[in-house]
Amino acid sequence: MDWTLDEHLDTPSGTVRWASWGDGPPLVFLHGTPFSSYVWRRLADRFAATHRVYVWDMPGFGQSEMRAGQDVSLAAQQGVFTRLLAHWGLREPAVVAHDFGGAVALRTALLDGVRYERLALLDAVSVRPWGTGYFRLMHDNPEVFGALPGYLHRAMVRAHIATAAHTDLGDTLLDRLLEPWTGAAGQAAYTAVAAQNDEHDTAEVEDRYAELDMPVLIGWGREDRWLPVPRAEDLARRIPHAQLAWIERAGHLVQEDAPDQVATLLADFLARR
Repeated sequence: MDWTLDEHLDTPSGTVRWASWGDGPPLVFLHGTPFSSYVWRRLADRFAATHRVYVWDMPGFGQSEMRAGQDVSLAAQQGVFTRLLAHWGLREPAVVAHDFGGAVALRTALLDGVRYERLALLDAVSVRPWGTGYFRLMHDNPEVFGALPGYLHRAMVRAHIATAAHTDLGDTLLDRLLEPWTGAAGQAAYTAVAAQNDEHDTAEVEDRYAELDMPVLIGWGREDRWLPVPRAEDLARRIPHAQLAWIERAGHLVQEDAPDQVATLLADFLARR
């Protein structure tokens, strides 16, 4: 499937690539790491039949700008998301967020006071501890991982991405998910994401999740090895009015493991009044 983000917005964190299509109420998708908006391709296209869908690549990811010295922290992505919503003229969109995107969406609502019509959090970075052992090792040793030979970096990233899924992603999809992180710029960007993000980014807001005053869905892959089931249960306790739903036979990358389950779950949540 061709996936081209043909619009852009210049931000202090770099040029952001985005796209929008469909008719209906606004629905914004946020990706996580080490992914991009590409993981939403099937779901975004499906929901464009009933919504105006918005997708974007965070600075340092996918088709958006990657540059040396770039701020790719969750705080910076929060600022970019707030700026994008204003650029789009969206006042209270529905938001669907995965992995790091969950932390960005939560910070944007609680720290920037941005209102959503409703919020779906899928295997979201939200409560400590988070980050795989590999991610934490990169966080603590960015100079080592940044200096790895390109072939070794590619092999490690590819193997790491594969563990995000419960099913076999296949060579074609694995190569597509790996592609933005190849070459000198991609390797530097990948290392920067791990180096700049830390649990303090969620510690700032963890105790405020009960303040969320919109409908909230917590969807979680039952077989998630990156953010195991107890993280979902902890998040559900912190948002007492949230709906917690398990996505069966799915790991962390639920969009690829169980797209039909996720589509049904989101459709029911978006239609609920």
